[in-house]
Amino acid sequence: MRVRIIEPTKTPALKRKRVCAYARVSTSSEAQGESLENQIIHYRNLIENNPEYEYVGVFADYGVTGTKDERPEFLKMLSLARENKIDLILTKAISRFARNTTVVLEIARELKALGIEIFFEKENISTINGDGELMLTVLSSFAQEESKSTSENLKWRYRRKFEKGELAINATRFLGYDKDEDGKLVINSSQADLVERIFKDYISGKGTFNIAKELNAEGVMTIAGGRWHSSTVLGILKNEKYKGDAKLQKTYSKDHLTKKKCINHGEVDSYYIKNNHLAIVNKEVWDEAQRQISLRAEAKGNVAAIKAEYQNRYPLTGLLFCSKCGATLRRRIWNSKYACKKIVWQCNTYIMKGKNSCSGTVIDDTLIGRINIRNKTVVEEVFKGGQKYYRYTSKR
Repeated sequence: MRVRIIEPTKTPALKRKRVCAYARVSTSSEAQGESLENQIIHYRNLIENNPEYEYVGVFADYGVTGTKDERPEFLKMLSLARENKIDLILTKAISRFARNTTVVLEIARELKALGIEIFFEKENISTINGDGELMLTVLSSFAQEESKSTSENLKWRYRRKFEKGELAINATRFLGYDKDEDGKLVINSSQADLVERIFKDYISGKGTFNIAKELNAEGVMTIAGGRWHSSTVLGILKNEKYKGDAKLQKTYSKDHLTKKKCINHGEVDSYYIKNNHLAIVNKEVWDEAQRQISLRAEAKGNVAAIKAEYQNRYPLTGLLFCSKCGATLRRRIWNSKYACKKIVWQCNTYIMKGKNSCSGTVIDDTLIGRINIRNKTVVEEVFKGGQKYYRYTSKR
């Protein structure tokens, strides 16, 4: 008799799916924070308790919108997917994944081509299924419109607040003021002393750079906990709230997708409220600071320091050039503190680097103003018989 041993059939090990989840909340409120924590716990338990799943992680972005690409955890997840380290992505809803239809479809198609599935729980949609993309297109369009509607409603609420004179300001990052229980600005006495000092130092003749330098040397921190810069000091000097007024809607969002903040140059309504709250500096001090800012900017010929709407207010700005070094001539006011002030156009290299870099070219504004200059022109100083004359040559 022959006995044949029959080996037991070996069942191949089940290949588990490498699964992760993505969660997001759009604000940094306490309630939203709890929601995000709950989502993380939910997905971790869901994945780890499924024998067919291998846990990769839960990627969660806190306090960001679904319309932006600047989501660090989202980008980290995509990077792992592109490295073929993920098979399935779970997410609560399309609106949590992204509210831009184009972004949703582009990512879904890219990952599908790599064999990676996205499953949206609320809509019960899988991107691997044949009709998944069609449903995804329709529902993500709804999510985008919902985002637009929410944005418009938010803008409307803010406009109503502004019309009533109600401020929308984060006082925790606003030097000199706190908010009371009614949301009104109240003076923070310890911080107000610093604001008064900055105005006093500037009016007495100190520049913004030197003020910032002194504060840093003394170890004084900004309201955000950082170092002082010239621009930080200038921002305080220009802020109308320190004289008790408030200008509302200085910036606006261009669209609901990018949420990019733009300076309001009249594109949308702005609102100015006089005597809105107690002032830290009186109106005369604030006005004198503004006068000094304008005078010093013009005296230096520092057109870039003047507000954008005034950058090209002089007809000759950008048209005059030094014959010695080729730099532009900048408008300056000599003896700006006295009645006998004189306006000239002077070589930028000479102004910024001194006579060792260029001996410079300078011409009186009244003299050059008599010439009808419309194109870029090189100004050359010519001396004859002890007298100075000028020669003008087209830069071309």
